[in-house]
Order: sequence, then C-alpha cells, then structure tokens
Amino acid sequence: MAAVLGLGLLLAGCSTGSPARSATSHPLGGSASASANTAPPGPSSGMPSAGPTHATTPSQPTAASSLTSPSTPAGYRVAVVHRGADHPDDLVLDPSGGLLYSDYTDGTISRLEADGTATVLHRGLPGPEGMVFLSDGSLVVAEEDANRLVIFHPGQSTPSVLASLPGTSVKATCHQGVDGIAWDPTTHSLVVPDPVTGTVYRISPDGATRTVLARGFVHPVGAAVDAHGTVYVADECGGGAWRLGAGGSRVRVADAVMPDDLAFDATGNLLVTDVRHTRHDVRRWPVGGGASTVLARGGLIEPQGLLVTASGTVYVADDQARVILRLTPHP
Repeated sequence: MAAVLGLGLLLAGCSTGSPARSATSHPLGGSASASANTAPPGPSSGMPSAGPTHATTPSQPTAASSLTSPSTPAGYRVAVVHRGADHPDDLVLDPSGGLLYSDYTDGTISRLEADGTATVLHRGLPGPEGMVFLSDGSLVVAEEDANRLVIFHPGQSTPSVLASLPGTSVKATCHQGVDGIAWDPTTHSLVVPDPVTGTVYRISPDGATRTVLARGFVHPVGAAVDAHGTVYVADECGGGAWRLGAGGSRVRVADAVMPDDLAFDATGNLLVTDVRHTRHDVRRWPVGGGASTVLARGGLIEPQGLLVTASGTVYVADDQARVILRLTPHP
C-alpha cells in the first residue's frame, strides 16, 4: 500500500498546487491534536447543512449545477480532513451538517465530529456504500454485499429493508452489488444503479415502486442528478460516465477509465473519481464537452466518494489511502 504521508495533489489551473496540510492542521482554521483525526466542523462553525450531489436532504437541491457561480474555480486549497485506520468510501452530510462516511471494509457508518474525533453510528452492515438522507431525517444506505437498500428511521439503530435488487452480488471485480445512489429532487425519488444486472432504476422513497430508467450497462456504480432532473451514471467496468436520455438512451460525457462516483461542482461541471488501473484521480469534465482537468491525483490510491457542498467545496474519500480530502475553491 502506498504511503499516505506527504500526500501530493494536482490542483486545477495551478502549476504549483498548494500542498496538503498536515493532519495536525484543522481544515477550517485553528489546530488539532496530532493524534486526532481532523474534521470539518458542524453548522455552528460554518459548514453548510446541505449540498452533496448524490446524497442530500431531498427537500433541497441535489445537484451543484443548480447553484450559481461566476466562473469555474482556477484552483483549490487542499486539506486532509481525515486520516485513520478505517476505509472512507461514500460521503453525505446529515441534516445538521455533520459529515458521514461509509466504510465497506469494516461494515460501518461514521460521523466526523467538530473536535476531530470520529463516531461510529452503525455497525455490522454487509458492505455499506452510497447514502441518501430523506426529508424526515431517515438515512437510506446501499448495501453492496446484499445488493439492497436499507433505511434507518430517525432514532432507530436497526435498519429496515427498503428495496432488494434483482441481481446477486459476488465479491469479485465487476460483479459486486449496489454502490452509489442518488436523489432526484425533480421527481422526489431515488436513482439506483444495479451493477449486477447493468440496470438503472428509479425507486420511490418508500421502496414500493421500481421503474427501469436504462439497461445495458456493464457495471454501473455511481449516479448523479442535475437540477433539471437529468441522470448521469458511472459505468465502472464499462468505462465512462453517461448522461441518460429518453427511452433509456445515453450519451458518453466523460471518458473515465474506471469511474466510481459522480458529482456536480458549483458551475455545473461533472466531477468523476477514477479508481484502479491506469488512473487514480479526480477529474473535472465540462458537461457540454471538452477536455478534462485533473483536480487531485498524487497520493490517491482508490478515490471513491465525492461530495460537493453548497459553497462549492469538494470532499473526496479514498478507502485504500484511508483519507478524506477537502478541496476549497479559489478564483
């Protein structure tokens, strides 16, 4: 496993990017103990309570493309906001603004606290991955090993099964179960790629109805929805990120090698994490077409989860490097 200390990053539009901060430096100012995992603070310290593109409170816009910004960021200030022994995977902000992350390897969901500690909220899940908060505070979690969605209702520590997908997950590359899930604010429904069958579904928040959006993907794992309700899907083993159209049609919008997660930045560009093989990076792709820009690469091993806040800050989770990065845009 590659060393994480001395993590290097390539920043968009900067020939000499800012180095990642030490784990002893708090990402939003101040300092933290060298033994503590630094983390973004809660709402009282300025962390927005909504804004992640693939997992957010449904009563608020999901895609960052619904936000306005004068221009695409020229670069980013970078901080390591978490480094530990666990394996951060997918990310979400809870209704109070706390940053939650799933850990497929340990079967847990944890929250990063304002004082830099991590609190495990749920244990014993069979491969937790993507997460979405519903407007009533319920947390929907994709369980990869079981290929199903479960839901934690407020105040409950034991989940209920929300929806089981048709395919059977196998612990082998390109045969695993459900991974990323997204919320569509225009239809108030979940967008759920089923990697096993190569099908993308729309599922109601109560799990009662399931509709096919598209078929024929190799291994779709990530999804994002823009402000107009257009669905984007990452086909991890088929390559590329795709925009879905009417009748299950699709157009490739990003030429990623092995894409895992998708998110929109504040100016409507598509961000894509690329895992394994020849690339281990986060890239920005203009949705209208054009060349990509590398936002982060050096030191990443298997970048997975993406989250974009209302202010345009980007969080990236790498389960093998065991870090969560924070990229703050600057003009």
